Amino acid sequence: MASKKGSKEIIRLMNKETGTYYTVKKNTKTATGKVKRRKYDPKLRKHVEMTESKMPH
Repeated sequence: MASKKGSKEIIRLMNKETGTYYTVKKNTKTATGKVKRRKYDPKLRKHVEMTESKMPH
C-alpha cells in the first residue's frame, strides 16, 4: 500500500555559524518541534549539530 500524502516534509538543516545547510525529509507524524541532527560541516571540517530552519520560497 502507498503511504498517505503529507506524511513527509522537506526541511533545511542549517549551521548558524557558517551557513552550511543540508536538505532532508522530516516525518511529520513522529517528529514534533524542530529537528536537530549531527552532520558534517565542510567549512569547519568536523561534525556539528545542525538545526531546522525555514526553507526559502
